[in-house]
Amino acid sequence: MNIVVMTTTVGSEADAARLASDLVARRLAACVQVDAGVRSFYRWQGRDCEDLEWRLTLKTVPERADAVAAFLSEHHPYELPQVVMVPARASADYAAWVRSEVGEG
Repeated sequence: MNIVVMTTTVGSEADAARLASDLVARRLAACVQVDAGVRSFYRWQGRDCEDLEWRLTLKTVPERADAVAAFLSEHHPYELPQVVMVPARASADYAAWVRSEVGEG
């Protein structure tokens, strides 16, 4: 069965916890994992940047991916948040659990 794995990053543990909690509470994501200490190198507004960030990896269904992206666009602390969506095959039992937690959309 198909699910969608989405990632974003934030600059603080508090922002990561807030977004993770809200995504699960709103039933946009079945699960959000937070990884601390992600070191990001990138260019922003013509400058080379390096920051420590927290990465959120969330699982949802394809029908909810656009709603997750819209939520992140509205509630994310960054001006231009990273929102990456990757379709994934999951075990039937896990995918069924994800679908039961987020609904059909």
